[in-house]
Amino acid sequence: MRESRDAFHLAIPAQDLDAAEEFYVRGLGAKLARRYADRITLDFFGDQVVCHLSDRIDTDPEMYPRHFGVTFREKDDFDRLVRLAETRKLPFFAEPTTRFAGLVEEHLTMVLRDPSNNLLEFKHYLDPRMMY
Repeated sequence: MRESRDAFHLAIPAQDLDAAEEFYVRGLGAKLARRYADRITLDFFGDQVVCHLSDRIDTDPEMYPRHFGVTFREKDDFDRLVRLAETRKLPFFAEPTTRFAGLVEEHLTMVLRDPSNNLLEFKHYLDPRMMY
């Protein structure tokens, strides 16, 4: 089984590695682990995201079925990322909002769009039992 020292790995397409690095490292604060001519590897909130150079970019992305991101245990962490995204003028696909208000699944959410139209959802559930 996965342990906390293990990292989840996700590979995504990137049409421009400089733009991807700007968004993820200087925008979101991810750590650049490695850079090659065809990809960058990032420490993305403790997991590994690899942006592979590709010309197969979704020109009109939709939230479903494909997006990725982080579900924060602490509301303060979610709020800090919202402020960071607003301050650094990162492109929102969906502005911060509350979903399923009044239900046990109620959560805060926002969706960012990276330079290659990959969608990143960040959220926080009011009831921690709903995280999974």
